[in-house]
Amino acid sequence: MYDAGKIIPGIILFLAVFTFPLWSNMGQAVPPPNPELPKTETACVDPREVMKTSHMQLLNEWRDLVVRDGNRRWVGFNGREHIMSLQNNCMSCHSSKVKFCDQCHNYAGVTPYCWDCHIEPKENM
Repeated sequence: MYDAGKIIPGIILFLAVFTFPLWSNMGQAVPPPNPELPKTETACVDPREVMKTSHMQLLNEWRDLVVRDGNRRWVGFNGREHIMSLQNNCMSCHSSKVKFCDQCHNYAGVTPYCWDCHIEPKENM
């Protein structure tokens, strides 16, 4: 081999730089989000476990029912009737987008498109 003295260290240096993001954070997990929850749970449309995993499906279903069918009434799991509205129903309890919505969405690395159509709530900092 002609320049083995330069090639082998070059390969080792390349592999070290290329794999640095993998081994530099090994064993360090990002802490889970800690969203600010509303004081009461009686007004929510579904139980907390269901809302954690399926709120986007629920909001998409609401969007279709309201926009396509003109239906604005939703009967929750507890039999209570709710208005299908992100701003007038959900955000009345979950009033801080930064302290509630963004906590989990940033952790999961998702960018929901809710605020493409809806007006983003003003934060009281």
